[in-house]
Amino acid sequence: MPAVCFDLPVLSQQSITENVRLLRVIWPDREHAPHAGQFFMLRSWAADEAPTLSRPISVHYYDAESGELQFLYEVKGPGTEKLALLSEGDTLTVTGPAGNGFVPADFSGRIAVVGGGIGTAPLLQVVRELDAAGKRPEFFCGFRSGSYGLEWFQPHVTGIHIATDDGSEGHHGFVTQILNPEQFDVVLCCGPTPMMKAVAALCKEKGTPCFVSLENKMACGIGACLGCTCHTHTGAKCVCKEGPVFNAQEVF
Repeated sequence: MPAVCFDLPVLSQQSITENVRLLRVIWPDREHAPHAGQFFMLRSWAADEAPTLSRPISVHYYDAESGELQFLYEVKGPGTEKLALLSEGDTLTVTGPAGNGFVPADFSGRIAVVGGGIGTAPLLQVVRELDAAGKRPEFFCGFRSGSYGLEWFQPHVTGIHIATDDGSEGHHGFVTQILNPEQFDVVLCCGPTPMMKAVAALCKEKGTPCFVSLENKMACGIGACLGCTCHTHTGAKCVCKEGPVFNAQEVF
């Protein structure tokens, strides 16, 4: 599906935590509707301004009826710092949807969705689409300290299990310590690479299929520049075009 580009007015921008923002727009192209695990390239600065590249941000929430599209992102560099300056009525350049995401029809049985930190962002749309397909999953999430945004997941999952590095909420430790892949038929995961590798290793040990969403640096978002190439067991692949969702055993 080809990516398309629009200059869209910002509906709102909300601070969720000190460094996490929720950005809302209306996506006007119903023919190119995004789905879980895909992403858009976002830009709110001129082509001749730094940084040079747009920023890839995953689909956090999309409502097909209203066209509302939400991005949950962490402010951690010059690109996202400029996105964080946007307010209602400002213009945001949105290019996408891009990539191959999670397809609910591909999964059946008992499903675990596992996220770490801002890696939980694309997983809201995952659980919404699974729920709409009659496949409500269990949700496991890990954070450095307190959690955020879990109320959005609650209506779409059978249970929420929390782990925090500092023990401020839920299990004191890693999310892998509260996940038992033997209890599930498939595990879907997004988060920091070390966490995803640990989840993938645990799933491999227990014989449970695992799919992960990679977050590589991207220049074009359409597979032309090869800047986001990752190594797989079947050769080099572009995360933006052939991912970002891969079978974990293919990439780890």
